[in-house]
Amino acid sequence: MMLYRVRHQTVYTYEDPVQLSHNLAHLCPMERPFQKVESFKLEVEPEPAVATMREDAWGNRSHFLLVQEAHREFRIVATSMVRVESLDPIDPEATSSWEDVASRVRNRPVGRDVHPAQFRHASPFVPMLAVAREYALESFPEGQPVMVGAMDLMGRVYRQFRYDPEATTVATPLAEVFEKRRGVCQDFSHAMIGSLRSLGIPARYVSGYLETRPPPGKPRLIGADASHAWVQVWCPETGWVDLDPTNDVAPSQRHITVAIGRDFGDVTPLKGLLLGGGGQKVRVSVDVEPLG
Repeated sequence: MMLYRVRHQTVYTYEDPVQLSHNLAHLCPMERPFQKVESFKLEVEPEPAVATMREDAWGNRSHFLLVQEAHREFRIVATSMVRVESLDPIDPEATSSWEDVASRVRNRPVGRDVHPAQFRHASPFVPMLAVAREYALESFPEGQPVMVGAMDLMGRVYRQFRYDPEATTVATPLAEVFEKRRGVCQDFSHAMIGSLRSLGIPARYVSGYLETRPPPGKPRLIGADASHAWVQVWCPETGWVDLDPTNDVAPSQRHITVAIGRDFGDVTPLKGLLLGGGGQKVRVSVDVEPLG
C-alpha cells in the first residue's frame, strides 16, 4: 500500500474583471476497492458564495462553486491524502472472447443502474469511426480473449502513437488524432476507447494522477507532475480493468483515480461559465508526493 499527498493548483488570470463565475471541479479522488481517500481539502480564492459537493452514479465527487465577487484572478488548490493498494494481476487468456463480451452488453436495458452498456456507445469526444474499427480489428481476431486483445491494443497505441504535447488541443477531433498518430494521454485514451467501442466492447475514460519518478540521483521537481488519463475495459470475469496506453502498463500503485466517465468532457478537472474577463491565461501545477 502506498500513501500519497497530491496538490493540484489551477490559477486563472483575466484581462478584465470577472463579475460572476460558475465552476464545476472534478479534483477529489474517488473511492475504489483498492483506493482510500484519507482527507481532501479545497481552497478557493475568491471565496465562493456557494460551494456544494455531490457524488454521481459513477462514484465521482464533483464540487460546484459560485463566485459572485468581482476578480481578475481565480485560484483553486485541491490537496488530497490517498492510499493506493497494489492489484493482483489478471490472466488475460482466461477472459471471455471479445465477441462474447460485445454480445452480453448488446441491447441491454440501462435503467437507473450503472451498466457497462452505457460505455459501448459514441460520446461527444469519442465518435464511432471506421478508422477506429479498422485499427481495433488487428488486435481482435476471431475468438480473441478480450483482455488479450485489449492489452495488445494498448501496446500498439503506445508504440505507434507519438507523445507530442504540441500536436493537439482539447478540441482536436479523434479522426485527426488517428491521422496524425500524435497527441497526449487524453488523445491516446480516446483512441483506445474509440477502438474498443467500435467492436461493441465497453470502455470508459479515467482521469487521475501518476507518480513520476526522477532519474537516479536527481531530486523530485515540485509541481512538475500533471493530470493523467487512461482507460478501463469491461470483461465479465473481472469487471473493469485499468489500462494505460500512454505508458503501456496496467495501472497499480502509482496511478491515483480521480473520476471516470464516457470521455474527457465528463471528468474535466475544472470547467465553468463566467461573466466578463476578456482574455485569460491559466497555470496548472500538480505535485504527487509519495509518503511511504
